[in-house]
Amino acid sequence: MARPEGTGVVSVETGHTARVPAEVLAQGRGLMADSFNNYSDDDWTHALGGEHAWIVEDGRLVAHGSVVQRHCYLGEELRVLRVGYVESVAVHPDRQRRGLGSAVMAALEALAPAYDLLALSASSRGRLLYDARGWVPWRGTLHVLAPSGRTHLPEEEGGVMVLGHAGIDLDAPLTCDWREGDVW
Repeated sequence: MARPEGTGVVSVETGHTARVPAEVLAQGRGLMADSFNNYSDDDWTHALGGEHAWIVEDGRLVAHGSVVQRHCYLGEELRVLRVGYVESVAVHPDRQRRGLGSAVMAALEALAPAYDLLALSASSRGRLLYDARGWVPWRGTLHVLAPSGRTHLPEEEGGVMVLGHAGIDLDAPLTCDWREGDVW
């Protein structure tokens, strides 16, 4: 249970994609479309296959986020990191600024011990939430291990944030695994 400011007691549900009720997943896809410009089917696919945290009020999904495992590679030697990648965090527009996003993030951040690092790509609007929760920007260069080889992505730099980075050099290059759509 979380108690977001101004809403009373709110229950954050959690579970793997396979155990999330179908209506929550359907509403989740709709919530993302309502919350982000150009949110694609690839973006939603990226949110599946891991752990979800969500809040339902009066039968309506009002907040959602997920963590999926990805492999990222640190430094020039490409040391493998098991990364919990946070995806599809959104709060319904009429329920924002009431602590629901923080409640969802707290549930997702509780999964940090299972990973070497938590990471996400922050929207400009979402950045305030992540900054307040102690997430920091990755300072090194960003890359993807694409089908054509390791490719530098300078346009992503400054937007990828991490948490639980003890002992990890944030100035080193970081390379993510390939996927369709947005790679970071």
